[in-house]
Amino acid sequence: MLNGIEFAQPGFLLLLLIIPVWVGWYIFIRRRREPALTYSTTLPFQLKGKNGKGIFRHVFFGLRLLALSILILALARPQSPNNWKDVSTEGIDLVIAMDISGSMLAEDFKPNRLEAGKDVASEFINDRKNDRIGLVVFSGRSFTQCPLTSDHESLLNLFHGIKSGMIEDGTAIGEGLATAINRLKDSDAKSKVIILLTDGVNNAGVIDPYTASDIAKTFNLRVYTIGIGTRGKAPYPIQTPVGTQYQNIDVEIDEALLQHISEQTGGKYFRATDKNKLREIYKEIDQLEKTIFMVREYKRRDERYFPFLLAGVLLIISEYFVRMTFFRYIP
Repeated sequence: MLNGIEFAQPGFLLLLLIIPVWVGWYIFIRRRREPALTYSTTLPFQLKGKNGKGIFRHVFFGLRLLALSILILALARPQSPNNWKDVSTEGIDLVIAMDISGSMLAEDFKPNRLEAGKDVASEFINDRKNDRIGLVVFSGRSFTQCPLTSDHESLLNLFHGIKSGMIEDGTAIGEGLATAINRLKDSDAKSKVIILLTDGVNNAGVIDPYTASDIAKTFNLRVYTIGIGTRGKAPYPIQTPVGTQYQNIDVEIDEALLQHISEQTGGKYFRATDKNKLREIYKEIDQLEKTIFMVREYKRRDERYFPFLLAGVLLIISEYFVRMTFFRYIP
């Protein structure tokens, strides 16, 4: 290894043994070429002035040695080493259980509760890149729209595809929670979370919400509940023969039930009265649910031979050009 560089073909480094052999051969040849004459005095040579160009024959030889050494290093294919690093990251297994009953079309949120809930939840999903997330929808019954997945792009496509009327109307909070539990109960994640969002009162399904919350506690699942809807009355669209008409209907959310579910499971209950408040709720849940675990990060090898190859070739070209022009007559 050379300054953090490894060689893919280290056998070529044996060619560096040529360097000392070539140096020895150069010295031997130079000595044989120089004639030996005896003079009574060296004064005539001292008076004559020395030709400084003569020393460049050694400089040129040194450049050739350096070029050869660099080219041998290029043949050995220097590479950056494999990088393994343990880093901390965050992630949980999470299921969003969303009410898609007819009342979610009320327009106290713009454009309505359902679309506002989808938009804000999508932002939340985009920010949770290390989580496995699933989606359960419920109305008069419940079903899994998307199982736990780390493929958030596919999840979001399925998420945007949900709409009111996909299943019979009603608000089966117990069944929605039970379906989410079923998706998480076999997970081996250290943190397992359900976010349950509804705007109504449990009035359908065969599973009691209180029983479902007991089951969630048994499986160590934490449930955050969100009641979505303004306080008082909200405009609800009604289709008539003359077009869409609006009727103000009472906003009825079983906050006592939602508080019980969250407290029973170690979660928290939130009330979202507008879209900005809903966004703040998801941000708070995002901050509450951070699980640290270790991940090994890998970085592949990168080839580093090209700078060596380029430097070696440039040295050879430069040495040849200078020797054949400015110092052409130096032996």
